[in-house]
Amino acid sequence: MLATVLLLALPFCVAESASSYAGSTVADSYPPPGATNTAVDAYFPDASQVGYAGPTSTGAEPAAIVTAVPFSKVENIFPLSRPNSADGADSTFNVTRHWGNLSPMYSVESFGLPDASPIIPEGCGLNAVHLLMRHGARYPTSTGGIARLAADIHAAAVKEGFNATADLKFLATWTYKLGAEILTPFGRESLFSNGVAFRYRYGQLLNGFTDLPVFRTTSEDRMVDSALNFAAGFFDVRTYETDYHQEILIEEYNFNNTLAPYDVCPNENSVDIGYFGGTQANKWANIYLEDAQTRLQPMIQGFNLTISRLVYMQQMCAYETVALGYSKFCDLFTEEEWEGFEYYNDLVFWYSCGPGNPTSAAQGLGYVQELVSRLTHTPINVWNSSTNSTLDSSNITFPLNQPIYVDATHDVVISNIVTALNFTSLAATGPLPTDHIPPHRSYIASQIAPFAGQLVAQVISCPASEEPTHIRFLLNDGVVPLTGIHGCMEDSNGLCALPSFISGMHERIGEINYAHDCFANYTMPDPDNIIDGRYPS
Repeated sequence: MLATVLLLALPFCVAESASSYAGSTVADSYPPPGATNTAVDAYFPDASQVGYAGPTSTGAEPAAIVTAVPFSKVENIFPLSRPNSADGADSTFNVTRHWGNLSPMYSVESFGLPDASPIIPEGCGLNAVHLLMRHGARYPTSTGGIARLAADIHAAAVKEGFNATADLKFLATWTYKLGAEILTPFGRESLFSNGVAFRYRYGQLLNGFTDLPVFRTTSEDRMVDSALNFAAGFFDVRTYETDYHQEILIEEYNFNNTLAPYDVCPNENSVDIGYFGGTQANKWANIYLEDAQTRLQPMIQGFNLTISRLVYMQQMCAYETVALGYSKFCDLFTEEEWEGFEYYNDLVFWYSCGPGNPTSAAQGLGYVQELVSRLTHTPINVWNSSTNSTLDSSNITFPLNQPIYVDATHDVVISNIVTALNFTSLAATGPLPTDHIPPHRSYIASQIAPFAGQLVAQVISCPASEEPTHIRFLLNDGVVPLTGIHGCMEDSNGLCALPSFISGMHERIGEINYAHDCFANYTMPDPDNIIDGRYPS
């Protein structure tokens, strides 16, 4: 009997043999073909037809952002499995917070104001809120290297000599199960939950509406789904479609759209300028992944683990986790290598769409102009950026009297906008080096533009103050200092008098040369010491 047990256990102890389907793409489709049968719909009437709903009276709108102390933070990734690093099983090190823009959103503790809370300061009240949010977790983009990595593995697996062992033995039977571009289930859930949280925090502002709200998003599939999932959480899954107006801005080349400004900024789409962050990040990848390459290459034959493929494997960890709930790629890299990957993404963002790129402020300019228009209740009358004159000239598609504004956009655009807003605290430690991680750096992509990230502007009344109306910004729940804006003084709660902020924004808008930075024929400065997102004058 013992011998039988040992024989049964043996296959689980040996290395898996390489399969010819390793790296091949697997996709499922639901509902199954032919499952939709309208002939049976009459058997399943909806709730309005069934009736018998029971009592349906509503209560008062919540205002937790004013009343709820302590503030409720985003701290976990349920229902995803939290991955471990190669050397840190069950440690306090959180791999998911080192994925840069691929990290799920988490509450940032501080951007330099440790005593500030997202809760409205005592003695003040809330007038309005402006939300700019990133779409939820998605599959990789169709132009990225993730699918190419899988195709390369599959091409190697069908040839003689491919063999994966030790920590890489899973590749012998691994298949590529990711789609492209659209939201994952976790991405949908995150935006729904954000909508629920936003209703708890700011729901009382709905009492200030005299007409239905207008919320905006762009036409890409994941953008529409993110907006709708947020609305279903904020309003109600059965009524949200009639509770507000969803404006969908065309996201395509040559269509002006402040939520996708790269489509009308040619320099952003040039390899030398717009993709400069990748050039800088690759210099760092050759350093931080050197040990991983030495460690992992002996575990696989017939497949060359280049540095770029190792970067793709780290990205695969993030994408598989948010799509499938778990990824074996995560365990391949040490804590130090995950810190290196985080910094790799910081470099991409700093030099491609953050303070270090000369097109960043120009791309964020249009949204800043829209924000000032909303804050001053004054229509835009100068069209010198990515603003859409057709839509923004209409009080139907661009109302100026809402106490709640909600716009959905992309990670790079949030990075553009915080640069255009001149949040200098994020750039305080200056240009990022490509040969080491600087201590105490101020620019961390996972804190700026993670999946389902949020930039919130709170318009606040403080009657006891010399200036009664103020504004402040929360970036993923962290209060941002506004001292980089002319006229905004140091404040422990991050407050700036609204007239001073508006004046400072007019000045900032005047500094940004959209026509030059997006359209002029220039090359990247060498060295690139830009820290304000504008081409040096």
